[in-house]
Amino acid sequence: MKRNMIKLAAGAAALLMMATSAEAGYAMKKKVGNVDTKLIFYGFAQLDAIGGEGMQIKKAKSVEKASSNIGFRAQRIRLGWKYIAGNLRGKVFLDFNQAATGNGADANGAAIPKLVKDAFISYVVDPALVIKAGLIKMPNGMGFTMPGWNLDIAERGMDKQLVLERNTGLMLSGRDMFLGNNGKVNGFEMGHERPWKGFGYDIMIANQANRGKASKKSSAFGGNSYAVRGMFDYTEKLHIEASYGLSENADGKDGLNTNGVDYSNINVGVDSNLGALSLKGEYFNASNINGIEDYDESVFTGTAAYFVTPTLEVVGKHIQASATKGANADATNLGNTYLGLNIFLSTPYQDFSRKSKRMRNQHKVVLNYIVASGAGATETGADKWSGLSGYRANAFIAQYQFKF
Repeated sequence: MKRNMIKLAAGAAALLMMATSAEAGYAMKKKVGNVDTKLIFYGFAQLDAIGGEGMQIKKAKSVEKASSNIGFRAQRIRLGWKYIAGNLRGKVFLDFNQAATGNGADANGAAIPKLVKDAFISYVVDPALVIKAGLIKMPNGMGFTMPGWNLDIAERGMDKQLVLERNTGLMLSGRDMFLGNNGKVNGFEMGHERPWKGFGYDIMIANQANRGKASKKSSAFGGNSYAVRGMFDYTEKLHIEASYGLSENADGKDGLNTNGVDYSNINVGVDSNLGALSLKGEYFNASNINGIEDYDESVFTGTAAYFVTPTLEVVGKHIQASATKGANADATNLGNTYLGLNIFLSTPYQDFSRKSKRMRNQHKVVLNYIVASGAGATETGADKWSGLSGYRANAFIAQYQFKF
């Protein structure tokens, strides 16, 4: 494994030396017959210092079992490449912070080691029809389908656990429809990367969804998963989307001799960029988590971010969740509030368009303090939080991110 990583690093260095242009990553161009082709190499890393009582509870299950006040981690270490040839596209994206072999490396649904985050081909028939096949983010969850380097805070919140995650299957997509011709559809879209005017959609069928926490993996291919999403954009000032996702036999049984319970969720999201100010809201309603009937969870997130200067952004994000584990169980509640500063060390653009904001993420420092609230934040008793994740006490994260 180590030898393969050395080879990949050497290849990456050679590719950077030969790069002819820099845009989103570094690109090489080559003409094959009468077809213009392009290979784009890119990546990013996020290095964190973490601590506080809430982080200790998450990692050691209780404060009493925790032994350190501060720890360090690499949240993401990713390298990838995109290939373009006429209407054909290809993408591979790797995370060296994930297992490639051994325990936990392979999820039966995705059928590909977790080291591989994305690996798909696509064909752009028209902006209204893009065909993708391979390992892809399922179109379920507005925040989840935006890239990890473009987050408002240092990590994804507890709502991320409810998505169908990545999966291997077939997806049909369309963007910039009916009021269109306002943006470039390049065939790599997973969320709302660029501002358009008009409607968009995604429809995906895949293997059983089990890379996330909400659906267990079967000993064999125990079913399929499905997701459908519709969206409307009016420039970068308004994005609205709604999706529905379902994974069969989410209890981890094979579904052949049992009547497994399906996991499903509904997601609605709104995103608005208003110059220096940006606002987001998102809602999940999930049913039968891990195939447990009436194990339900709902999560609302609200985010406000404001650029005080082109190099300093103030962010507040509140996540409010409610979970009921079983028909006769009482609902438990938990709130997490992220208070943060984003300090941008590279500011190639001084304006506040969505594109300019994304470009600032090449080099940044993120400082977050997380405040836990609600009865579910208690460690014991009937009110103890029964949802899939979340901080039950206060915590902090300091992150450095670089991207090319």
